[in-house]
Order: sequence, then structure tokens, then C-alpha cells
Amino acid sequence: MRLSTTRRFLAAGFVSLALVATACGSSTTKSADTTVAAEEAPATEAPAAEEAPATEAPAEEAPATEAPAAAAETTVAAPAAAGGEIGVSLILKNTSNPFFVSMAKDAEAEATASGIKLTVAAGKDDGDVATQIKAIEDAVSRGDKGILITPSTNDVVPALEKARAAGLLVIALDTPPDPASSVDITFATDNYNAGQLIGQWAAGQVKGKKATIAMLDLFTDKVVSVDTGRDQGFLNGMGIVEKEDTSGNGKEPKTGKYSGGDYEVVCHEPTNGNADGGKKAMETCLAANPDINVVYTINEPAAQGAYDVLKAAGKEAGVIIVSVDGGCKPGLELVASGVIGATAQQYPGKMASLGMQAIKKLAEGGEKPAVSDGLTFFNTGVALVTDKPVDGVASISVAEGQKICWG
Repeated sequence: MRLSTTRRFLAAGFVSLALVATACGSSTTKSADTTVAAEEAPATEAPAAEEAPATEAPAEEAPATEAPAAAAETTVAAPAAAGGEIGVSLILKNTSNPFFVSMAKDAEAEATASGIKLTVAAGKDDGDVATQIKAIEDAVSRGDKGILITPSTNDVVPALEKARAAGLLVIALDTPPDPASSVDITFATDNYNAGQLIGQWAAGQVKGKKATIAMLDLFTDKVVSVDTGRDQGFLNGMGIVEKEDTSGNGKEPKTGKYSGGDYEVVCHEPTNGNADGGKKAMETCLAANPDINVVYTINEPAAQGAYDVLKAAGKEAGVIIVSVDGGCKPGLELVASGVIGATAQQYPGKMASLGMQAIKKLAEGGEKPAVSDGLTFFNTGVALVTDKPVDGVASISVAEGQKICWG
């Protein structure tokens, strides 16, 4: 039997490669078969990543590889799988962020190599819960063996629990849901540690001066583990808070002492993880205090938006911007140019590949994967990338990061 890999992108602006009729994440497709080869991995491995339980971790993505420019839904030839077809749904937050595009690329490569039928769906933007829930329901109706999902919010948890009750293996990627037990396992970056690294670096850079801080978060009206982990990890790294408050951001003392002197937290503003949101957030923060000299950002698109506002206001000089993601474009380009001082690099393709391998193994009678020691998820690794190292804070250079970046 020849199995197929199906990839669906719902993001606006993608060029259709097939005849697609879309409604709330479902589609009817007529398309020709094409053959896709698995991508070649670089020789350099990602730092700080742990080995996958009872399965071999894939090599990291090739650097500076462009994401596919267009695809609504395609069917590609794949080797036959023993024991019948294995269907997997990859459900992303969106397909406008290169982070999630990288996940889809590596999941597709793994599906092609392993003989898995892969369906990819995505929300229109971060927080599009309705589309994700519809995609979960579709996976159950199709009889898929498993779901890989980057949960937009915890509102998808009831649908995920129903999918598990129906016998699907449900794996979260990048964003651990609350409760963690609502999925079988999460493959993710330790986002709290990622925040700690950029916080420690920022504290070292501004040491001896007052830190006037803008916090450019993902949301302010929703609580998501990625958001609280990075935000409060950063504040912990700065020496402002002792631990994460998973109930939400913005509860730290607004003034006090950080590890290098006095601090003031000017604002917590939502960016929705994109450049336009970063611009709006930075405008609000600058209006509150024009003397901001440290800017935390949830990701690199938000960092780009924040910088654009600072530059337009003539305020970019002397402002430290830190972020999380570590993609080739725009992430490490922004670090190399000095727009971002340091970023915490994570490995989305590895999350997707390990998730695909775990579902295939379970479908063939193997065991469920196990979490990393001391965590409620499997840690896929993180590295601080900067060309301005700080004593006592482990980091790699931009050149090193470019060997293992994505997007």
C-alpha cells in the first residue's frame, strides 16, 4: 500500500496547489501525487537537547533553508507502513510564524520517511481556538492514531481529553497545556529556562544602572504556559522574582532591586507574537515612560516591531532588547545586526520529529515516551545566542547558532 502525507495551511496569502474548499479548518482536495525527499541535516547538533526516550532524536534543521512559499494541501508519495495506515494530525497556532512553518516541514519529512499520513491544520493567528478545536474533532472523525498540537490556549483542553478518550495519542509541542496531564506528553523548550538565560544576560549588560523595563508579552487576556514561563523566567534571571506564578503575568513588584541595582517595570503589554503587536505594545510602553532601556519580548517578530518604534522615536541607542526563538530569519539576523542583543534559541523541528516518531512507535505496539527528569515535559533544549557574552552566562555565538537555526 502506498500511504500519503497531507499538509494543510490555513494562513491567508498561501497559494493553493490543489482545488481546496475551506470552512473552519476542513477542506475537500483534489491533487496530484508528488514525491518529496527528506531534508539533509547539518553536521552540528543543537546544544542542551536531551535524547528522546527509546527513540533516536533527529538531527537539527539545515541552516538558512527557506520555508515552502506556497501550499494549501498536497499529497506526496510515502513508503508503506507495516500494519496499515497511520494517520497523524499536526495542529499549529498559525502558519505566519517561521517557528511553526519549521515544525510543519520537519513533520512532513518524518512522515515521508516513516510512511505516515499527515494532516496539517492551523489557526488564523495566535488564540484562534475554534479552528484548533475543529481540527481536533476532524482527527477523531478520520480515525487518526495521534495528534500533535501547539495549543493556542487551555480552551482546547476539553477537546484534547475527548480525543484521548477516543484512543488517540495526544502530544503537545512547544506549549505545555494546563493541566499537563491533559496530553500524553509535551515536547518543548524549557521556556522558563529560556527566559532565565535572557534575563541573566540582560542583568549583566545593564549592571550598575537602573533597569527600566518594558515587558512585551504574548497575551494579557489569556494565560498560556509559554507566556508565563518566558516572562517570569526573564524576571527570575534579572533577580526580580523567585519563581514562576502560573496564574498569570504582571504580579511582580513594579519597583525594587534586581541583581545589578534598581529596577522599574513600566508595562506588560500584549503583542500576539507578531511585529504589529510589538509595535503597538512598544508605543504604549514608551508613552508611559520614555526612559526604557531594557525590552523583553516574547519572540523575535515582536522584537522587530518594538525596535521599529524605538528607532522611529530616536530611542534605539542604548536600549537592550532580548527575545526567544533563534530562527535564522529574522531572529539571528537581528542579533547579528545588533537589533536584538541576545535570544534564546529553541528547536521546533525537533519537537515535531520526536512527536511523529512517538506516535508511530505507539501505533506499532511500543511504549509511550517519558518526560525529562524533574519536568512535566520532554525538554528539547535551548541555547543563548549572542555576540556579546556575559561572564557566568553560557552562550553560543551567532555564527554557531546559524549552523543549527531554522526558518
